[in-house]
Amino acid sequence: MNALSPHRSGLLRRARTAAGRLWPEGTAVSAADASPDHPVATGNQASGGDHHASGSAGQSAAAAVIASRRGATLSKARSGRAAASTSPFAHRAGALHAEDVSLVALAQRYGTPLYIYSRQAITEAFADFTRALRGTPHLLCYAVKANGTLAILQLLARLGAGFDIVSVGELERVLRAGGDAQRIVFSGVGKRDDELARALAAGIRCFNVESEAELQRLSALAVAADTPAAVAIRINPRVPVRTHPHITTGHAGAKFGVELTQAEALCRRAATLPGIRLTGVACHIGSQLTELEAFTAAAEMLVQLADRLARHAVPLEHVDFGGGFGIRYGSESPPAIADFIGRARAALGGRRLEMLLEPGRAIVGAAGILLTRVEYVKRSGHRRVLIVDAGMTELIRPPLYDAWHEVREVTPHSGVPAENCDVAGPVCESADFLARDRRLAAQPRDLLAVMTTGAYGAVMSSNYNARPRAAEVLVDGTRATLIRRRETIAELMAHEALLPE
Repeated sequence: MNALSPHRSGLLRRARTAAGRLWPEGTAVSAADASPDHPVATGNQASGGDHHASGSAGQSAAAAVIASRRGATLSKARSGRAAASTSPFAHRAGALHAEDVSLVALAQRYGTPLYIYSRQAITEAFADFTRALRGTPHLLCYAVKANGTLAILQLLARLGAGFDIVSVGELERVLRAGGDAQRIVFSGVGKRDDELARALAAGIRCFNVESEAELQRLSALAVAADTPAAVAIRINPRVPVRTHPHITTGHAGAKFGVELTQAEALCRRAATLPGIRLTGVACHIGSQLTELEAFTAAAEMLVQLADRLARHAVPLEHVDFGGGFGIRYGSESPPAIADFIGRARAALGGRRLEMLLEPGRAIVGAAGILLTRVEYVKRSGHRRVLIVDAGMTELIRPPLYDAWHEVREVTPHSGVPAENCDVAGPVCESADFLARDRRLAAQPRDLLAVMTTGAYGAVMSSNYNARPRAAEVLVDGTRATLIRRRETIAELMAHEALLPE
């Protein structure tokens, strides 16, 4: 019998609770309300569209389980929150350091804007996962989309990571960095023929297939190449998640995955297709998860599907529970990694199925900062505005997601009163703010550090306004290594051509 009993769906039909408010089922929750533990910048708050369709028994049942667990386990969950580890970024001798290297020295040597990563922080975050997974057959696949810089991938490959990719470009990056193709899973909804063919030729571990059309295409390519394709069907469990609307992926109407109602039939179909070897089922419900309940509900659905398939003589080898594990940017209190893994392990029970996980942000997010310099200080109305040399071209998360990042003064002023400030970039867009309403005393030419930018920072940067992308540095103790040099303006034009005379 399905553990997600339908009678519980009435709880969510009546109301859904977010940030202490009652919302009718099917109502989109704004970014500000969706994550009460995540402070957002004041000013315009983005609201999501109608991303939860009402009237679905499957989604209602899942949400009801989440709602009931949320109340029953609140105190227990909070007692097991991730402990704040010692940051590799700390002030000493009057200046902020990355491990044992002064940020002032790094700015002098490499200029700004500059991304700086701590090798220690990445290594320790990866170790948190491996410790929690001890004794469980598993493959830990780092989500390359979080930060695909080659040296970061190389470091993780040396630590024993597998990789979750979403494009052929990410595949080539992993291989260039020394990653093992047999430890790569290929996700993504829009894989082209050339991408599927290249991944087949490389011999990757598994394709996370997201539609019947993709399955048919992969079958034809595998037969033509005489190379069987290992496949997991990615499920959309219709589990509502309290995170920003732009990064929730397991709700009704999402472009990701196969509807749960169709999943079993498609899995059984996959088991009969030529060139296809069905090895697993997969799921990823969203990013920056700060609660256990939604993850648990999705995990249980996946395992129940695996059980039903086994009863129909379609045995699986693994269950891919995805990633999205939240980190602390401000006042969030995400569960410890061990708690997420404990829920996945409990869902598996004693079944002989390998556990796959796809963390990205949880490994690199807190390991990086963006170093920027104040160019000008001005007044706009009653507001003090710091104009810095980094903007939405370097860090798009604040304008795109209303994301909140701590901003620290690298060399704090003594005796200078702090004021409420906005930190704005040089890009010709009103949305180009890195932070709003921060108490800062910074003056022109001072350095600021935008914290927790190791994930979805440099990897999402752009050349808008013809701005070269920033350099990146990896710090290891007292050693700083340039792992990506700053682009030049000439390089921005290198692939273009003028019209003939």
